[in-house]
Formats: sequence, structure tokens, C-alpha cells
Amino acid sequence: MNEVLLETDSDPRIAWIKLNEPKMNLLNFRLLEELYNTILIAEKGENSAIILSSTGENFCAGADLKELKSISFEDGIKWFDRYMEVVRLLRNSSKPVIAAVRGFCVAGGNEIAMACDIVVASKNAKFGQPEARVGSTAMGLGVQLLPLIVGEKRARELLLTGRIIDAEEAFRIGLVNRVVDDEKLEETAKSIAIEIVENCSPHAFRVIKSGINFWTDFAMISAQLSRDLTSFVWSSNEFKERCEEFLQKKRLRERKFKGIK
Repeated sequence: MNEVLLETDSDPRIAWIKLNEPKMNLLNFRLLEELYNTILIAEKGENSAIILSSTGENFCAGADLKELKSISFEDGIKWFDRYMEVVRLLRNSSKPVIAAVRGFCVAGGNEIAMACDIVVASKNAKFGQPEARVGSTAMGLGVQLLPLIVGEKRARELLLTGRIIDAEEAFRIGLVNRVVDDEKLEETAKSIAIEIVENCSPHAFRVIKSGINFWTDFAMISAQLSRDLTSFVWSSNEFKERCEEFLQKKRLRERKFKGIK
């Protein structure tokens, strides 16, 4: 089964990329590979816009912890590199990229949505960066880009507490552009994509997007450092222990917070 689908629309200007991993669309290396290649195809196609969505009830619940908890430092670097290549493709696409989000959109899933130009959310959508709960870090775009989108203090709260927020709060803090009834999600995402391609010339789109990215890209200069630090965290005993507790649906064992000296 393909974990990422590329579908055409009745309107040839629209290409749909759909995450197709059962239940939660968890990010594993295979899905990232498929997503990377699918974005490349859509980028080179005759379509004018891309809509990124999902086939199930959830957009993406982040990384597959079953895969990460046993990953080596070296493989962690490969995983992170591929993930960041996906993010860069979305951020640098010459076409409008609209994320249509329902259900859970957390951790790496939220970061992928942040990499899109516009985010449309169903009223049932949930957002957050809960990586800290399992001893991981939101070093993909969470630490770098989230503060620029929602403000530093809100970003600190979301990153440090791992709190999950609903679509209305995500809209209120600027994380999403629109909140709609679930049955109108795809329709709204498509209408925004069409509005952009009908009103914005390709050259103007490129200049506007590049101009916005110019400022936000300063926050991503440390991508290699982020990669190495994240891979180091993934190979730590605490991360592996917390992943195991989470996967077995155990209450996370309380650990005394002493800080790091």
C-alpha cells in the first residue's frame, strides 16, 4: 500500500497529495521518502497548486515512535535529513501549497502544516508540539518557526508543556488561516488554492513567497545543528524509555526535574 497518494482533481489546476498511512499517518522513513518524491512530481506537473491532506481521520500525529525508539544516531541523521528535505520542498514550492487538516496535527505533523503556505483546519483538528513528553525535541520547525508564527511566549508554552490545542485556539494564535466544518474542509482548501492562482501571477507569487521566506529562513540556518542534537536525543536512554511507556499506553513515570548543569 502506498503511504502517500497523488490524486488529480476535476479542476486540472489542483493536485492532491494525501497521507495514506492507517489511523494516524505517523511519519516513518518510508512515508517521508514517498512524500518527498510525490511533492517533486506535483511540483513538476501541469497543476498550478497543491493541496496536502489525508485519507483518514487524522492529518499526521508526528513521528513513528516505534521506529525512532530503536534508531541509531547515524540513522537518526538520515531520518532528519529526509524530513527536512520534505519541509524545504513545501516551503520553497513554486506553487501554492494548502494544508487541509482534520484530526490530530501534532509534532512533526504540525511542522509539516507550518511549512505550507495556508492551513485550513476542520473544527475537530488538534494541534501541538508534545515531543517533550517523550523526552524528544521539536527541532524540525517547532523551535525555529513556531515562535515566528504564534509569538515567542506562546511557543514556549506549547513546546515546554506539550499542550494540545483545538482548532479555534490555533486560529486565535495565528497557527491556522481558517476553521471550517469538517464536510467543508476540502472544498474550502480548494477554493483558496483557486483564488490564489486566479489572482496572483506566478512571478508575484514567487517574489512574495521568497520575501516572506527570506526572513523566516534565518531561523532555520541552524538546521544541521538541530539535526545532530535531535539524533543525539533520539539515541538517549530517556527517550527510549519514555517511548516505550507511551507505546504501551502506560502513565509516563514521574521523573524528578533537576535541570541540566
